[in-house]
Amino acid sequence: MPSPIVIAHRGASGYLPEHTLAAKALAHGLGADYIEQDVVATRDSQLVVLHDLHLDDVTDVALKFPGRQRSDGRHYVIDFDLAELEMLTVFERRASGTARAKYPARFPADTGLFRIATLAQELQLIAGLNRSTGRAAGIYTEIKDPLWHRRHGVDLSKLVLAELRAFGYSRGDGRAFVQCFDAAELARLKTELDCRLPLIQLVGPEPEYGELLTVAGLRSLSAHAYGLGPHYSQIVAAEEGRRPRPAELARRARDVGLRVHAYTFRRDDLPPYARTLEELLELFFVDAAVDGVFSDHPDVAVRVRASTRKVQ
Repeated sequence: MPSPIVIAHRGASGYLPEHTLAAKALAHGLGADYIEQDVVATRDSQLVVLHDLHLDDVTDVALKFPGRQRSDGRHYVIDFDLAELEMLTVFERRASGTARAKYPARFPADTGLFRIATLAQELQLIAGLNRSTGRAAGIYTEIKDPLWHRRHGVDLSKLVLAELRAFGYSRGDGRAFVQCFDAAELARLKTELDCRLPLIQLVGPEPEYGELLTVAGLRSLSAHAYGLGPHYSQIVAAEEGRRPRPAELARRARDVGLRVHAYTFRRDDLPPYARTLEELLELFFVDAAVDGVFSDHPDVAVRVRASTRKVQ
């Protein structure tokens, strides 16, 4: 059985502000197999790497562009040109709607060191690091809210696939994954847009994914998807006072040929049944036997993977 892959979630985001080029370079150096890109579009249809549709929780947009917020108080990426976004400073993520860091022990907030990166800049960085180190880290790209983008006049999927192809990511050769929470868009990527990269259906515990996660739903998904990306809580059954055991979802996915890449493993956000990130990762590498993990601390995941493989 192949070793599970380690995906650096938003880069080495446990150590540096998420989705900055610095976080991606560190993730590469820490041995991640794949580095994640969340992609959204600007007003002038440029692709930038950010987790949210809005800018407020990770940048100083409110200070640089006062009065540009929408009625909900948020500043949306798609309301700005790339040249404007390049003026912003990126910080450690704040708790939504507050000035407090979401994870207080992480990189100091408000240092002013980091900027928003385009998808092209990040792909250039990874290609350069692969060349200079001789270590071939792959990419793991998420198309964020494609329906929302289309309602704003942007076909995000088409733009992302074109950019990936421009950098040589066009075949299912193990160098790139494409992921999305939108099940209809994932099918469109395969059938209409002729995406030949392995596709990952992201899912959460929300009721909207219930039908998709049935045996019939997973079998239908397997016709165009390579794998399933659930939150780790969806693939274990946790009972108080007992070691969690694998839930049915992982078995059902594997029965129809889907790989399972679980998200998100963080040192500073542990479930009640795990005392350390190492303990949590060992549970998923060994007991749940996942095919991949997204981690804010990719070095820890690489180290635990190596130790569990030795034992097995």
